Parts: sequence; C-alpha cells; structure tokens
Amino acid sequence: MNPKSTKTPVRDTGTEPVRVGLLGLGTVGCGTLTVLSRNREEITRRAGRRIDIVQAAARDPRKARACPLVGVELVTDAEIVVTNPAIDVVVELIGGYDPARRLVLQAIAHGKHVVTANKALIALHGNEIFRAAQDHGVMVAFEAAVAGGIPIIKAIREGLAANRIEWVAGIINGTTNYILSEMRDRGTEFADVLAEAQRLGYAEADPSVDIDGIDTGNKLTILAAIAFGIPLKFKDAYIEGIRDITRADVAYAEELGYALKLLGIARRAPNGIELRVHPTLIPERRLIANVDGAMNAVLVKGDAVGPTMFYGAGAGAEPTASAVVADLVDVVRTLTTDPTNRVPHLAFQSDSLVDLPILPMNDVRTSYYLRLHAVNRPGVLADVTRILGDLSISIEAILQKEPAEGDDAVPIIILTHPVVERSMNSAIARIEALAAIRGRVARIRLEHLRADWR
Repeated sequence: MNPKSTKTPVRDTGTEPVRVGLLGLGTVGCGTLTVLSRNREEITRRAGRRIDIVQAAARDPRKARACPLVGVELVTDAEIVVTNPAIDVVVELIGGYDPARRLVLQAIAHGKHVVTANKALIALHGNEIFRAAQDHGVMVAFEAAVAGGIPIIKAIREGLAANRIEWVAGIINGTTNYILSEMRDRGTEFADVLAEAQRLGYAEADPSVDIDGIDTGNKLTILAAIAFGIPLKFKDAYIEGIRDITRADVAYAEELGYALKLLGIARRAPNGIELRVHPTLIPERRLIANVDGAMNAVLVKGDAVGPTMFYGAGAGAEPTASAVVADLVDVVRTLTTDPTNRVPHLAFQSDSLVDLPILPMNDVRTSYYLRLHAVNRPGVLADVTRILGDLSISIEAILQKEPAEGDDAVPIIILTHPVVERSMNSAIARIEALAAIRGRVARIRLEHLRADWR
C-alpha cells in the first residue's frame, strides 16, 4: 500500500492472526499457553494463521505462573474477555456450571467462537449452547471435554462417520481407574487407596464427582450424543460409582479371570439407548481390561469398521491442552466457511437428531457377579441356585471360599449369564430374605465386550 494514501486498509481476515481470549489460568490454561508457545510454528502451519492468546481472565493476575504470558493482558473480570470486540475465539477453562454457562452464552451472543474443556457444562447445558451457536453462526468445540488428550470426539464425529455406531464403552475417569488398579495390585481397601490418591493429587479433596461416577456420566452423555445422533441426556443416565467396591471383589474378579473397571457404556438396543455408568467386570484378555493407573481408553464398535480402541492420558495440563489447541486449529480452519457447511456439533445435522428414549436400568440385559455370605450348612447353596433357576437366571460359574477364622459364614461368588436387571433385582431380594444369608448381596455387572455384542 502507498504510505501516502489516505484510503482505509481493508482487514484481511484470511491472513491476520486469530485473537483468543482465555477464561481461567489454572493447570489447563497454563498448559494451553505453553503448548501454543512451544509449537507455534507447527500450529501456524497446520492452521494457516497464527493463533495469539491476547487476553486472559484470572482470579489473581499477580500470581506467579509457570507459563508464557508475554503479550497476554490479564484481567479479573471474565466479562471483559467475552465482550471484547477484538477477540475472535473464547476458550472457557473455568469448569462447573456457573458462571461458565452464562459466559459461554454471552460470548456466543457477541459472535465469538467458543472452545471449552467443560464436560459438565456440555453434558447438562449443551443442547441450549449448541442452539445458540447455530443461531449466531459460530462454533463450539469441546474435544478436551472427554478423555483429555485422546481425540475421541473427532474420531467418532468424523473418522467413523461412515459407520452406524453400535456401542461405546470407556474408562474415562483416571481417578477411579487409578484407585481400582491400586486395589488390585496392592490388595488395599478402597478408603486407603482414595486417601493416597488425594495425597498424590489424583483425587480432589471432595472426590465425589469422580468416585460416584458423575464425571464419567458427563463424558458418556457427550459420547452417546455424537455416536447415536441424540440430544444430550445426562439426567436420564444410570450412574453408580465405586464406593462399595471391596478389595475382596477385586481379588475374586482377578481369580475368575476378570478385571474390575468403572465403565461408561452407551449401546443401541431394540427399544432405545442404554446409557449407564457402573463398576464392571471385563475379561482380562480384552485390551481395555489392561488399561491401568490414571490412563483412559474408549472402545467404539461401528458396523463397518468393527471394534476400535482409543488410548491415552485422560487428564493433565498438556494432554488436555493438546485437545484445546487442536480445537482452536479447527476453529481457525473454518472461520471463512459457510456456517451451514461446518461439521455439526453433535456429528449429525441439528435437524436430524432423533430423540430416542434412554432405557431404564431395569430393562438393561447384562451378566452379573454376585458375592454373598452364607451360613456353612447343607442345602443353602441349593436354595440360592433354585431362586436363580426359578427366575431363569443361568449360572456361568460358582466359587466358594473358606470362611474367615471364627466366622461360620462362607463367601460365595456367582457369575451369571446375561439376564434383564429386573429379574436380577428380584433374585437378590429373595436371596437376601433367606435365613442363612448374612447381610446384603454384592452385585457387580459384567460385560464381555465382544465384537458380536449387539
């Protein structure tokens, strides 16, 4: 341009850096800055334009942080970021429902694209957020919301787009997987491993979101929506955590050739969708059964591709930042794309979502592990097996252990073939009513996760 010209230059939207505002400068926020800074040249080559974080909201801007903040304006009010006309994309890393929901909707209303790692926000309010994004012609990207650095959302939404997805089963919470792995390897009780996990930073001071299965339920809700083309239905999911798992259950499972994991399972059924989170026995020969520590893994079964497994770190600063930055690259690549031709938020076109019912747990069919304590006298086991037989529950294996010293009750472990949960509930109630049965019957579901599982 002639430097003497008075003509106002036209902004070249295809070459100028994309300006990003960051909400939250915690572990993942700093990880995002670090990854963007370290791999800037590579990321720019992939995106086609430079990505600059120019403003960030933090509670304490003066706090020392181990991430590059050169060129980043720090503010305490997140609304300054979401309403800043100079910002193209807002990255939400606050977590939780509020104020995250309000800020995301405000950013969308101001015409800004959004990247978020907030699985709880998407699982509970995603339908509202995606409608708003569609109305304003912006993108909401959320790869980091499920399984940290594993690109599972992109894999299902795009890589497996030719398939009719039949089921998804995942270890998608590192805290619970660490606890169950340690219980198996060290023979330690749940409470002791949990305390150690809190000391090491794997578990929060209040671990309920993790150990009660809520975090897994949030992530499973998102996976089910993009796998089956249904609205997000977190409130309809069945969720059961690992608080009641004992070291005896873990040891007996291993003796029988199974690993015990907290699984999120979403599966097509003839009359709806199964959406369930619970401790699950898996045959130890399955790859997913050997995912240990805080790692994550997701199995996806498509009708054309068959079973596929995705494995990696489900949390942490840089693994999660990897997904956040990948979403930023996707947003940059599509900034000049007609909004109606972008990849749909939930994989299926918004007017093609099908509101299939989520099955109540009573209607789900699965196999079971039962652990009961019975007085050591003739006829008791026959009474138990007769109850199971009366309800057409077939037994796969029975394991009877020696009683503890000074105890007249023996532990009995039973594995069943698949049965509808309603029938199992009836069987457990009848077994617990027997005079020779001590205490409650422990019940853990069992899945073989075979390629022919439909």
